[in-house]
Amino acid sequence: VPTDQSRRSCVIVSSAPQQFYLLLGNLMSPDNGIRKQSEETYDGIPGQNKVTFLLQAVRDATGTEEVKQMAAVLLRRLLSSSFEEIYPGLTVEMQTAVKTELLASIQTEASPNIRKKVCDIAAELSRNLVGDDGNNQWPELLKFLFDSVNSQDVSLRESALHIFWNFPGIFGNQQQHYMEVIKRMLVQCMQDQENPQIRTLAARAAASFVLSNEGNTPLLKHFSDLLPGILQVVNESCYQADDSVLKSLVEIADTAPKYLRPNLEATLQLSLKLCADTNLNNMQRQLALEVIVTLSETAAAMLRKHTAIVAQIPQMLAMMVDLEEDEEWAMTDELEEDDFDSNAVAGESALDRIACGLGGKIVLPMIKQHIMTMLQNPDWKYRHAGLMALSAIGEGCHQQMEAILSEIVSFVLLFCSDPHPRVRYAACNAIGQMATDFAPTFQKKFHDKVISALLQTMEDQTNPRVQAHAAAALINFTEDCPKSLLLVLEQVVTSIASVADTAEEKFVPYYDLFMPSLKHIVENAVQKELRLLRGKTIECISLIGLAVGKEKFMPDASAVMQLLLKTQTDFNDLEDDDPQISYMISAWARMCKILGKEFQQYLPVVMGPLMKTASIKPEVALLDTQDMENISEDDGWEFVNLGDQQSFGIKTAGLEEKATACQMLVCYAKELKEGFVEYTEQVVKLMCCPLTPPVRVRVAAAESMPLLLECARVRGPDYLTQMWHFMCDALIKSIGTEPDSDVLSEIMHAFAKCVELMGDGCLNTEHFEELGGILKGKLEEHFKNQELRQGEDPYHAYKEKVLPWFEQLMPLIVQLICPSRPWADRQWGLCIFDDVVEHCSPTSFKYADLFLRPMLQSLVDASPEVRQAGAYGVGVMAQYGGESYRPFCTEAIALLVGAIQAAESRSKENVNATENCISAVGKVMRFRPECANVTEILPHWLAWLPLNEDKEEAAHTFDFLCDLIESNNPIVLGPDNSNLPKIFLIIAEGVANESVKSEDACSKRLANVVRQVQTSGGLWTQCISSLNEAQTKALQSLLSSA
Repeated sequence: VPTDQSRRSCVIVSSAPQQFYLLLGNLMSPDNGIRKQSEETYDGIPGQNKVTFLLQAVRDATGTEEVKQMAAVLLRRLLSSSFEEIYPGLTVEMQTAVKTELLASIQTEASPNIRKKVCDIAAELSRNLVGDDGNNQWPELLKFLFDSVNSQDVSLRESALHIFWNFPGIFGNQQQHYMEVIKRMLVQCMQDQENPQIRTLAARAAASFVLSNEGNTPLLKHFSDLLPGILQVVNESCYQADDSVLKSLVEIADTAPKYLRPNLEATLQLSLKLCADTNLNNMQRQLALEVIVTLSETAAAMLRKHTAIVAQIPQMLAMMVDLEEDEEWAMTDELEEDDFDSNAVAGESALDRIACGLGGKIVLPMIKQHIMTMLQNPDWKYRHAGLMALSAIGEGCHQQMEAILSEIVSFVLLFCSDPHPRVRYAACNAIGQMATDFAPTFQKKFHDKVISALLQTMEDQTNPRVQAHAAAALINFTEDCPKSLLLVLEQVVTSIASVADTAEEKFVPYYDLFMPSLKHIVENAVQKELRLLRGKTIECISLIGLAVGKEKFMPDASAVMQLLLKTQTDFNDLEDDDPQISYMISAWARMCKILGKEFQQYLPVVMGPLMKTASIKPEVALLDTQDMENISEDDGWEFVNLGDQQSFGIKTAGLEEKATACQMLVCYAKELKEGFVEYTEQVVKLMCCPLTPPVRVRVAAAESMPLLLECARVRGPDYLTQMWHFMCDALIKSIGTEPDSDVLSEIMHAFAKCVELMGDGCLNTEHFEELGGILKGKLEEHFKNQELRQGEDPYHAYKEKVLPWFEQLMPLIVQLICPSRPWADRQWGLCIFDDVVEHCSPTSFKYADLFLRPMLQSLVDASPEVRQAGAYGVGVMAQYGGESYRPFCTEAIALLVGAIQAAESRSKENVNATENCISAVGKVMRFRPECANVTEILPHWLAWLPLNEDKEEAAHTFDFLCDLIESNNPIVLGPDNSNLPKIFLIIAEGVANESVKSEDACSKRLANVVRQVQTSGGLWTQCISSLNEAQTKALQSLLSSA
């Protein structure tokens, strides 16, 4: 009576095949979800059942090739990984059935591919059935081998050889008994003239047998007469595009080189012949070279005796010349993946290994003259190869090269100024390698020449890859630099910082090369004479962090912060003129930009020294001529002649550090926002002090005001108002007294931002009167001396309330937009009227006669800045102006379209103006559709998107685009949604260029558009397939953040 368990097994066996075939198909599914679920189901099937099902699937004549192949792979894998857990548990009948079925399958299977996989299963099973005593428990398989190898059926001979190749230990303890039979079998098959595939399999099987008996010297000797046959098949098969036997020869060279001794000359001759044959593919030529290189490592003594053959090894140099011209080379980050498979890289690696294997006594005399000849070749590829060869042989030929190092270095340095960038790159490579191979002698003897040449090479701005390699060579040079030479590092570190700052994200591939050494310098350069070096290194690390970005820098961020904190903790012990102070202050600010909110925790340590530096008060004095005779400018004083034999003197020591510190405070306020609130009060008091030189301090003070208000918001309206009262008077006073027009522009801009932030009511009548008087005076002065730059006006918050004050200035503002005025005046005047229209409409129309005609004319102005101001004006008229502006909007449309479609409209100098025109057209269609032929213009407008430069206007265009999509506008969506791929491209570009930000309202709307398409499989695939990798990532970012 069967048990419940056996009944269940019977049910599974009888009902499983169809379900199991389905499962095998799903295991190959491209869908990750289906595949993962199928793997879990497969793993849950008991092992003994798996054997049954898999064997049934392999043997099923009606099964598809893919399913049978999958079943064969899984069965072999099962026997390999779980033999002991599964096979002994099968009944004897079942074990016998498995063996019988496998042999039957080999004999009847029509597909060569499946048959080969079944042979692999048989070999795996046999491997597990050879017991510890060496007894093979599957004698039927041995009989099958002998019968098959003598069969007239070629496929059976192939199968026998394949099984023997896969498991050459198949004869177990009977191997010695069958030795002659095995040898005869292999010789016979290698001489099969009619079937090259039999010869190839026999040679591979012979190599496999040799490798499995590598320690059996008598056996290797007995089988040595098979080697000429193997070599003959190596040669034949290579020209049949089959390198499998050549790979076996490489394995023999690696594992059983003594087997090659009787035929070593023939082996080397064949390898050199194949290596030199350009008709073969690169991989075959490199494998042939690998035979020689491997023998130089595993059998160097044997190889050295064949000096005539070894003398032909400079063929490797010929492979190193196999380079291609590549216009993009100078700008790419580093070696491409396929570069590692190139003949040039293979030849270089081979030369390195042969030099180490055979030694410099043999290698250097053999190739020195070849290299020198190559370095004088007019073809850059030969010069490149010669320099890379010098890099490669340094370690192996150390002793011999050291004797002529001076001559080699002088020669190599000449190539740092070679006309070809890739030769300069190779020269840097050679220097960097020699710095490692010959340290510290190299550094002591050649530091002057080497550092000078590399620093000069690092100035090569047009070839970032050469720059970076020169910097890498400098790092190699300095790692083993004697302490007495460490000061040269200051130049090195500054140069690396400069390259990182220029290269930005392109520096990422070089990050791991430089960062460990730079951290090492900060940790160890603690002596007083190395303060400047340490400061510059701190600056360099922070610049690199900023260049490569948070993701790449974060693994090192903690260690770098600890180093900086340690320096900061010792700050109180530093002298006031310690050069590390200013570098530290700047580095902290960069770390803040990198870490963002995570930087807040470090403020208590950072702010003390920063405020101390920012609070430096300049020493000033009123001096007569006699006093000045006792003080010179060399003492750190600067003088302004006041006439009447009097001068105003300012001692400049510390002022640059003060300016830097003030700029860093601005950075903290900008990056940390409410996280900086604890420090706003003391910073406001510092920044509102009577304005002092230099200019950078005053600019930073102005820039900080709106940012500090933003930080203080978190403390509530009372605190904010109190802070504003403190700032307001200081700002208005500065507007009246600031002598520098550029600084004045910054102060006015900051003042306008503050007013916008504080809103209606933050300015009283006295403020307006004082400002009105100041600005009127500035405008009058402007018409006299043309110095004042564009300022800002607080219309945003006060709207119509500001108009009476504005009207007092009206005659002067109208003068600004006269056609005869310079473009900067016309731009400024139009911007003022833009603000009036935007914030004071519809009342603004009463001034229309003064500015409408100049604004229309501005749309065709030669100056892009004027066109931009005019286009912005059209947009705000459509959006805010009201009915009165309708005729003007209608007239403007044709001019805007003309400006957009003009030649060079997207050039660097024109793009901002053009994007404002595109935005203005969108605003007219959106807010005043009656003023434009929307049906005609809308397809063009869609084609002009996205806007990449003007982020503010880009946001307007995306809002309008959302309106159009959400209303299912047929023109925008196109017939059968055919425009959606274009719309996806616009959205993806917008996100990638940060024109769409996660905090923007339209980002959620755009994400919803994308999600709706996501539910439609075919349409989604079509939209996604048109995007590149960066655009796809941008879309994913939008979906995850919105």
